[in-house]
Formats: sequence, C-alpha cells, structure tokens
Amino acid sequence: MAIDNQPVNAPETSVTFINIFDIAAEQVGAFVTRWEQRAALLRTKPGFLDSRLHRARSSQTRFQLVNVSHWESQEAWEAATADTEFQERTRAAREDPQTPITSSPGLYDVAAEFSV
Repeated sequence: MAIDNQPVNAPETSVTFINIFDIAAEQVGAFVTRWEQRAALLRTKPGFLDSRLHRARSSQTRFQLVNVSHWESQEAWEAATADTEFQERTRAAREDPQTPITSSPGLYDVAAEFSV
C-alpha cells in the first residue's frame, strides 16, 4: 500500500502504460484488429511484459477501449514506442477518417494497492 502518496513502485522499477480510447462502438472491431498488429510489434521489444486491451460492455460507455500494458522500465517503453514502424502505424490509426478516435495515453506508477 502507498504511504504519504508516494508511488508503490520506485521510478527505476516497472511502469504501467494506460491508454483510453474514445471511439464509436461500431468502429471498435476495426480498431482492435489494427491495435493487435501494433501490440504484436511492441511485444518483440526489450522490456515488454504484457498488454491487455479492455472493451466496454456497454456501447453507451464513453471510453470503449482501455489499453493497460506493463514494461520493465520507462526507458524500455520509450525505446519501443520510438520505433519508426510503430510510430507510422500509430499515426495511421490516429489519422484514419474511417475510424475517428481520441486517445489519452500516459505512464503510471501504482499509487495504492489492495489484494486478497
């Protein structure tokens, strides 16, 4: 558990990348297919631990998709996402007029933790 609002994980430990996607429910399927291709590329990069894309159960939910990925370090994540091919695929997804999307990416440390 966090004490004095300090992250549970120190900066030199693993990092969590979270990206929420504001996308129309009817566009989710097409977006997921392309997301899987980008994730497969990142999976090959040093420092990658895991990634899960969560889909809202309701089509009325504002954020239809939430990506949660874990990396060994911020430096590993930065190196992986600097990859030219990944950058090109990400740019194409953002600029695709067929599936308009707004994303809100960020790196996070654990602030509080509870378990059984």
